[in-house]
Amino acid sequence: MRNAKVQWLVKMAVLAAMSLVLMYVVRFSIFPAAPYLEYDMADVPILIGTFLFGPVSGLILTLIVSLLQWVTVSAASGWVGAVMHFCATGAFALVAGLIYKKIHNLKGALLGLVCGSLVMIALMIPLNLIFTVHYNGVPAEVVKGMIWPILVPFNAIKAGINSLVTFLAYKPISRLFKKNAK
Repeated sequence: MRNAKVQWLVKMAVLAAMSLVLMYVVRFSIFPAAPYLEYDMADVPILIGTFLFGPVSGLILTLIVSLLQWVTVSAASGWVGAVMHFCATGAFALVAGLIYKKIHNLKGALLGLVCGSLVMIALMIPLNLIFTVHYNGVPAEVVKGMIWPILVPFNAIKAGINSLVTFLAYKPISRLFKKNAK
């Protein structure tokens, strides 16, 4: 039992480290009109961890990565960025993980990633209306004007790419993790 906990902790640490490294290495703006909205691949190891260990582990990974992101990569966005990342990625991981846990096959993984993406995209609308307006000082009308031309497409692109990469990388990484568990 103790060995299983240590293996879980080590694998979670590896996934959190991978997430932080990917956040540093793969980071670019998609829309010139909103250069502060940057795509990164941090969600991929989180989603892989969610599929490997379940939705609660996915939330734990999201919390760890959000806190590390706050103090390292995205210090400029402060606690607001950390909270928004935790809510958005946490919802994505929770929905994807719950569906995959219930339907533990290829169809369940695809369905989980699609539904998790949709929940994240929808959740980012009120999160931006709350946090970007009240804590970043952007007028509500400006944020409302960005919802359909910028925020929804940005989050759809981010969730879509991260879902595709997760879908393609999950099996090889899960085999590697299981191979090293023996």
